[in-house]
Amino acid sequence: MPRIVDHGQRRGEIAEALWRIAAREGLETVSLNRVADEAGVSKGRVQHYFGSREELLAFTATLLQIRVDERVQAQLARVASDEPLEFVRALLAGMLPLDDDSRADALVGSAFFVRAVADPELRETYRGGNRLMRDALTDKLRHARDAGRISGDVDPSHESTVLFALAGGLGESILVGDHTPESALAVVDRQLARLTV
Repeated sequence: MPRIVDHGQRRGEIAEALWRIAAREGLETVSLNRVADEAGVSKGRVQHYFGSREELLAFTATLLQIRVDERVQAQLARVASDEPLEFVRALLAGMLPLDDDSRADALVGSAFFVRAVADPELRETYRGGNRLMRDALTDKLRHARDAGRISGDVDPSHESTVLFALAGGLGESILVGDHTPESALAVVDRQLARLTV
């Protein structure tokens, strides 16, 4: 009986090998040979699933987006109330490297961010993801303002940009050790408290 191969699973395993290299060393050292060694397979096996380094990088960038989205969704699922500021806090917390998995994702994301600066397609992917996050923040802040939960003079669009930038900076600060996950969340909480009536 022939073995049934799950191509999606194999592609994911190879991308995970790239992930580990990128988290340790950045993307500069990534090659099909290095990925094959890390995955414990032949270079030919890697080339069977990915025709080029660029194809493998693009697949892994998509995987990164999926993982971040899943983490954010998991944070949002923990929000028990319909309180818009709790949603905002959960969304911001989902962006932060608060545990080992999200730290690895953030390191890989940083490596891809550097690449996105020079790669128009990847840059647009990043910008699209950023817009979605800011739009979600804006929507919930508008809801909070209309419900009287935050000050009426808060501009939801402007504030979502500030909060998104704050989360990005705090994420970097956690990675380099300037903040712990707890102290970063405390900064988020102080910023949200500043908005309340």
